[in-house]
Amino acid sequence: MTGASRVRTLIVDDEPLARERIRALLAGEPDIEILGEASDGVSAVRKLVDQDFDLLFLDVQMPEMDGFDVLAALDELSQEGRVSIPAVVFVTAHDRYALRAFDVHALDYLLKPFDRERFEKTLARARAQLASDRANALNQKLSALVSDTAARRTYSERFMVKSRGRVVFVRADEVDWFEAAGNYVALHAGAKVHLLRKTMSSLESRLDPDRFQRVHRSTIVRLDRVQELRTKATGDYELVLRDGTALPLGRTHYRFVRRHLTKLSADH
Repeated sequence: MTGASRVRTLIVDDEPLARERIRALLAGEPDIEILGEASDGVSAVRKLVDQDFDLLFLDVQMPEMDGFDVLAALDELSQEGRVSIPAVVFVTAHDRYALRAFDVHALDYLLKPFDRERFEKTLARARAQLASDRANALNQKLSALVSDTAARRTYSERFMVKSRGRVVFVRADEVDWFEAAGNYVALHAGAKVHLLRKTMSSLESRLDPDRFQRVHRSTIVRLDRVQELRTKATGDYELVLRDGTALPLGRTHYRFVRRHLTKLSADH
């Protein structure tokens, strides 16, 4: 069992014998690491602020600050980003607190006196909950990593084409639009047309979506080349480039393109 997977545990009870009982039951659990004990609510909150814990065994009835007061304080501190709330197991000699315990989302409720079998059920529930929490946290980290990678993705800034037996490069800011042409894509740059041996889908994945957008199943345009969007007499849409080229605009792309053009205008 590695240190990273051990369950960091805090035991809070104003009765020394009660703390000793829980400590003894946890002693044979290799994945449990008891990192602290507290005999009152105030000390418990201080420990939880100073150090992160995964699991908290919390007595309900304690002088000055009871278990529910502790949770209320933790909730307030967590909203300030000062503490992480662990999984909570309430421990008490009174069953009248059970309903309230679950109202505050306690993991479990141990009624004194409890035997090893009942305690083991609580630990099993805690392990399952913590495993789920860690999996969710890992998924969130992976999602953030993927988003960060996507945000830092490098897009094609130039395209290699053949022209009169030579290989030349066309910069992305020279491109007006792309058009599907069989097994090729026609690159339109001013009066010149070059053929790229690519599919529209593979090309689209390498284009910056803030600069280039598919406007039809066979057409991708550079957004800052668009002069006008208009509706034809047939009800179909088309867009007009600065050089006067009119291109069909698919109905499924209309709103998306319009939104991007509005954003582009706002940025400038």
